[in-house]
Amino acid sequence: MNKKKFSLAILALSTLVLTACGGNDSDGAAAAKENIIVGTSPGPYSELFLDDIVPILEDKGYTVEAVEFSDLRSADVALQEGAVDVNVDQHTAYMDNFNTEADASLVAITPIPTVPTGMYSEKRASIEEVQDGDQVGIPDDASNAARALLLLEKAGWITLDESVEAMQTTTSDIVENPHQLEIVEMSSAQIPRSLDDLDYGIIPGSMLYAAGMSSNDSLLNEDILPHLILHAVVDEQNAETEWANAIVEAYRSDEFLERMEEVNTDNYWFIPEELTN
Repeated sequence: MNKKKFSLAILALSTLVLTACGGNDSDGAAAAKENIIVGTSPGPYSELFLDDIVPILEDKGYTVEAVEFSDLRSADVALQEGAVDVNVDQHTAYMDNFNTEADASLVAITPIPTVPTGMYSEKRASIEEVQDGDQVGIPDDASNAARALLLLEKAGWITLDESVEAMQTTTSDIVENPHQLEIVEMSSAQIPRSLDDLDYGIIPGSMLYAAGMSSNDSLLNEDILPHLILHAVVDEQNAETEWANAIVEAYRSDEFLERMEEVNTDNYWFIPEELTN
């Protein structure tokens, strides 16, 4: 082989080696992702993540960037499109509805502390004071409307059609309404501001927090069903990544659970059993 051909062969081999090494570096960087982007929404769950989960992740070598959204649906769209990595503001009933409507593949990776939906009033001191024709405000999104109706049934105010799956329940499934309640559907965020006009309002925990209200004022709390427990949610393709597992471990760490004991003296938070086992 003459010198010219030998030099070309070496050059080609060097290029091949560098390309291969560059590819390995890229794959390694993807596998060793250290920056986590969380999509935050108004409410206690994002705040809990930023205040108490982020420091644990940072101790593990991760950096966390927060991108704020005004509503959960926008946060889910960003998660679906890969603009963010995780959010922590929804239960699986909401997630399943979004997946169906948006043809998405979001998955829950761990349950997280949850604030129950409750019944509140500025006009009545108890559920026994309900009067015929009272106005009751409930959320207008499907999953939270269903849980509000279940709470009204728990209060003994209405009877729902037993043949309808609990989380598919709508106002049209009320078969008995002896107090002839006027059930008003509205944005969850609007209910706390409307309590002066309503006789009772059913308020999800996140909206309660945003309104600066106390769960101690609840007249009746829901029995939290498994699919109403809040979760950390990612796209399906990221469910088994190291960084997703790090989030799961952070929520189940002794450090986090000790912190919850400190701040949960009024039982504001429901702590899922999976976090304590």
